[in-house]
Amino acid sequence: MSQSENSKKLGVFFNEEYSSLKSYVSSNLKASVNRDAEDIIQDVALKLFTSADRYSPINNVAGFVYRAMRNKIIDVLRSNSKKTEYYSQNEDKLNEFAALIYETPSDLYPEQMKEELKEAIIRLKPNYKNIIIAIDFEGYTYKEIEQETGIPTGTLMSRRHRAISLLYKNLKSKKEIIS
Repeated sequence: MSQSENSKKLGVFFNEEYSSLKSYVSSNLKASVNRDAEDIIQDVALKLFTSADRYSPINNVAGFVYRAMRNKIIDVLRSNSKKTEYYSQNEDKLNEFAALIYETPSDLYPEQMKEELKEAIIRLKPNYKNIIIAIDFEGYTYKEIEQETGIPTGTLMSRRHRAISLLYKNLKSKKEIIS
């Protein structure tokens, strides 16, 4: 059996069983801000297809794929349980980020402005909110996010810059009212 047979078997399986795979992943994973069933299927499929030639001949394709799916779901659930929402993060990180947005030392704005900032972050588009939370509150680097998502570093930096600009624009008038 040639090693390209693995790729053929995987291709046939994914074409025929995609909806079953989606149901399986959906039933085992609650959709989150960062992941849904199709994302996981695509991640697993990419990994399996790019590594197909390294495996010995796959006899039980269904078992092989479902085991890979289960392992990916476990990885996602573990990583999500380690991460906390930004509003439960260390108060110092919020202060640092607020100082960046408001362009003043962090001790010069009232608690109400911190709450306005939290609400403004929540209202951002998911791509913008996710990059702000990942970089400024969870401590990820652009390179780590690029490796995890496949999104180029330049795109991530642009998203963060746009998100900060939107936050600054939305909060500028509120800062003037509160101050």
